[in-house]
Amino acid sequence: MIYQHPLAYLLALEGLALLRGWAGDVDRSYVEDRLAEVRRLLADETLGGLDGVEVARGTAARGYQQWADHYDDPGNGLFELDESVLLPLLAELPAGDALDAACGTGRLTRHLAARHRVVGVDSSPDMLRRAAARLPGVDLRLGELDRLPVADDAVDLVASTLALSHVGDLAAVMAEFARVLRPGGDLLVSDVHHELVLRGSVVHALGPDGEPGLVPTYRHTPGDFLRAALPAGFRVLACEEPRPARAEEGTVAPATEPGGWHDWPWSLMAMVPEASRIAWDVPSVVVWHFRLDR
Repeated sequence: MIYQHPLAYLLALEGLALLRGWAGDVDRSYVEDRLAEVRRLLADETLGGLDGVEVARGTAARGYQQWADHYDDPGNGLFELDESVLLPLLAELPAGDALDAACGTGRLTRHLAARHRVVGVDSSPDMLRRAAARLPGVDLRLGELDRLPVADDAVDLVASTLALSHVGDLAAVMAEFARVLRPGGDLLVSDVHHELVLRGSVVHALGPDGEPGLVPTYRHTPGDFLRAALPAGFRVLACEEPRPARAEEGTVAPATEPGGWHDWPWSLMAMVPEASRIAWDVPSVVVWHFRLDR
């Protein structure tokens, strides 16, 4: 079981902000403000008296089943960030046969279908249902990333967006991408940045009665991607790490209550907005362009 305590998260944000100060990103007054806030948090009897929450390790299937009907709702800033890099890359590639691996509700499939003969694969029937409603007539298949229901050498392009953080074995998935790609084919990957996962950006996967649970999520560093991709025959053409603009100081109104577990970590961040502003000033996604050399 995972154990999450609101005070632990608040202190962790302060610590990350203080580390940025140690590296020279902020000035003395900011550091002193953080130290004063740490003392205040530790002295807060309400926070200290709260119970933590035991959180189960859920499954990706359950998490995305629960999220499917709201996945495309406005407000997911990761879509805008990865598309700012992915769509220009797609525009430079010739038309052909494409695979959207972990296509979800068809967010990127729609763009691929405008220029390519496209197949979409996802492990969630609920996400595929949404994709089918959005893209009638597109070939959508149920399947896993490490066992794609696609023939060898079948496509010129594989795209996979915001999915590989749920994969423990990147090497197996990269080998599968190489299997379905034709020689010289392109692989475009976006993923949640490992720094964002560290800060608690993890999909919820509630238990049968709404018990707290999280989708398994891995912090894949750039080195992890390279160690998986290079042996499979890929070479790197591009790697980008887009981040949102840093909020201006004093623009977020502080909250006084931690909220319930279902709102964590976002409600907790609002309790220490200045620490959060600096601690969360990291890339949100990583985007790779690989080419298969074989």
